[in-house]
Amino acid sequence: MNIVDSSGWLEYFADGSNADLFAAPLGNSAELLVPSITLYEVFKIVCRQRGEDAALQAVAMMQQGKIIELSSSIALLAAKLSLDVKTPMADSIILATARMHEAVLWTQDDDFAGLSGVNYFPKR
Repeated sequence: MNIVDSSGWLEYFADGSNADLFAAPLGNSAELLVPSITLYEVFKIVCRQRGEDAALQAVAMMQQGKIIELSSSIALLAAKLSLDVKTPMADSIILATARMHEAVLWTQDDDFAGLSGVNYFPKR
């Protein structure tokens, strides 16, 4: 299973220099998990930058994966991870979701650099 965090989705949608690195996990919707917090972050940013229609199109693509809602068990693990690895709330929720579902987390967010179970690509 794979999870692409918000930075990866946004890079892919913008066809940025790292977009190709996220194409494989995003192209395999059967193995793609999407934390609901990622929907929030991507919708908000795309809506601000390109308008609501573009944001709705982005979310429609994201919903081809399996949406993982924030449960109490994910929330508690996220809080613990936030304390242990010093990640912000949304990043902690994404990381906790990946760990609970034994998924690989794909990202270019340096908050995740060096963590196990993470495919981190520095921004070019």
